[in-house]
Amino acid sequence: MILSDSRILEEIEKGTIKIEPYTRECLGSNSYDVHLGKVLATYREHILDAKKHNTIESFEIPDDGFVLYPHVFYLGVTMEYTETHAHVPFLEGKSSTGRLGIDIHATAGKGDVGFCGNWTLEISVKQPVKVYAGMPIGQLIYFPVEGEIKVKYNQKTNAKYSGQPNRPIESMMWKNKF
Repeated sequence: MILSDSRILEEIEKGTIKIEPYTRECLGSNSYDVHLGKVLATYREHILDAKKHNTIESFEIPDDGFVLYPHVFYLGVTMEYTETHAHVPFLEGKSSTGRLGIDIHATAGKGDVGFCGNWTLEISVKQPVKVYAGMPIGQLIYFPVEGEIKVKYNQKTNAKYSGQPNRPIESMMWKNKF
């Protein structure tokens, strides 16, 4: 079951969902539109190693936009900071974004109860497309949780992405033991 607009508003009032900045016009019938932040990043090296800390180079999107190219993997960030304390948030692309050939996440569309931060976007494109800071890029939907949460994400000692800032964050896979 997905929360409706009225339920999302109730949860915002209760403080179990937080969205900053919040704009009422961005609330759909069962989702909330999020926007592309002003910072993008690419990995410094062409070959990535899952056991290594792969570093990124960040840059701001100019006011007149930035062209994304196929075969280049970009990390972006949502303009919105969110907190979700009683529901499972899912980040999905918007149909208008998809129709431009923009994918906003490779595999990480689900958040955890207790996620607090800006969302890092895993952006790839099918053909060159110009993007702009502040453009609608995706939508958050919220699912209720069945049962008690023992430890929320922001309370885990090994939560690698808790408190993400308003800039893209690279993979922290290297912190895992394997």
